[in-house]
Amino acid sequence: MNTNMKQYGAEFFGTFWLVLGGCGSAVLAAGVPQFGIGFMGVSLAFGLTVLTMAYAIGHISGCHLNPAVSVGLWASGRFPANKLLPYIVAQVAGGVVAGGVLFLIASGKVGFDVSAGFASNGYGEHSPGGYSLLAALVTEVVMTMMFLLIILGATSKRAPAGFAPLAIGLGLTLIHLISIPVTNTSVNPARSTAVALYVGDWAVGQLWMFWLAPIVGALLGAAVYRMIGNSDD
Repeated sequence: MNTNMKQYGAEFFGTFWLVLGGCGSAVLAAGVPQFGIGFMGVSLAFGLTVLTMAYAIGHISGCHLNPAVSVGLWASGRFPANKLLPYIVAQVAGGVVAGGVLFLIASGKVGFDVSAGFASNGYGEHSPGGYSLLAALVTEVVMTMMFLLIILGATSKRAPAGFAPLAIGLGLTLIHLISIPVTNTSVNPARSTAVALYVGDWAVGQLWMFWLAPIVGALLGAAVYRMIGNSDD
């Protein structure tokens, strides 16, 4: 298998793990009586998926696991344009397959109802806290912008070697702690698509925002880092 295919495969399985671990924790474990992990546990689960995969596949593909991250790295000059579309396809495919696995597991419980949300992202009446479209849009743009800033800074040649996965994983945990009540936290179009397709209806209808806002945020994050970083990063 050539290097490119290995990279695409790594992105597929890495995003599979992010969706299965993050969304799976929300669907299967968050609300379990007596020992449910709650939204703090879900936040940590998303961070742990990125942390573990960064060490597992970071040396293979860079461990983007997120179309917005790939776009942001391209905009910052750290990622070639000719790999952008294949990375995004691999990420979305890995997420959708993970969503299917999660659906099969979750549907094995009596009373399972995918229309209840299935960890989908939403705004307005589908926001966990009832936040408006504008609030959700601003949240997703700003959170993704800061996520890119963390990624670009932590992976700089001048940053302490070997610690980038910790900073990125903890950064994603913090982002979820802030924004789960607003949008159920996307900052990742592949993650949003992975579960929205199984819910259909409103989740697919609102999916446009969870592609647009993270990509805009990623581009802003790349622009900010270009201003404050060094050219040798």
